[in-house]
Amino acid sequence: MEQNDENIHLTNGVDESAGVCPVYIITTPSAIYYLEKEGGGLSSMVDKDGVDWLGFHNKKGSAHKGEYRGFPNAIHKQDGNYFHAMNAGTDPSSSIIKIESKQHVRIIFTSDNKQWKGQWDFYPTRCDFTMSKISPSYKYWVQYEGVPGGGMDSTDFWYASSDHKLHPITEPFIGDLPAPEWMAFGDQNSPRMLYMLHQEDDEFPDNYVSRPDMTVLGFGREHKDKYLNTVQTFSIGFIESTEYSKVDQAIKQILK
Repeated sequence: MEQNDENIHLTNGVDESAGVCPVYIITTPSAIYYLEKEGGGLSSMVDKDGVDWLGFHNKKGSAHKGEYRGFPNAIHKQDGNYFHAMNAGTDPSSSIIKIESKQHVRIIFTSDNKQWKGQWDFYPTRCDFTMSKISPSYKYWVQYEGVPGGGMDSTDFWYASSDHKLHPITEPFIGDLPAPEWMAFGDQNSPRMLYMLHQEDDEFPDNYVSRPDMTVLGFGREHKDKYLNTVQTFSIGFIESTEYSKVDQAIKQILK
């Protein structure tokens, strides 16, 4: 593929960095996404410089250093464990490709108990995950558990819709993000940021806490409690800037 290719390309392969996981590889102008086929979650998200901002690895016992990482990591001990790159605790899902064009790829995952559906939509500048079916009487969260700039260290930081300040990566956020609900993560050594956007506003908590080896941002999460129980859409992507105003502007443009 040409470096300036503006189209989306869907291929099949393995994610070597994740422990040789079978994946859909979605190559876009802004990122390369590795969508793990058995678990239904992203195992890697690679920027234009070849840096992976997720860092999942399926080694049992690797915890925050590998097996917990990924996106959206949505269903945990809630009528199964789904939409997480396959680790020792993940239950399997099946997938079907519904749209494959130059500007849009859609892949739908269904949990093996048939109670959950997750819809993935890949566009040139972002990826959307929609929880399109929810198991009755259960709840979920949507999380970014990863490594800004390829690793957690003191050069990492975050912005959010709550204020215009640069926050060190170790500073938590406890509360409900104001609309539009978003948080973005950066590394002082990188020219870009990774953002997560909840496209619908709600009054549920959106908490961020750091671990020594990864971020834990959860929409609809407080401590280990889950709050989401309706169809919701979440976007993740890179923005080629580390300026708050440009990040904020790019996110608002998505919602238009």
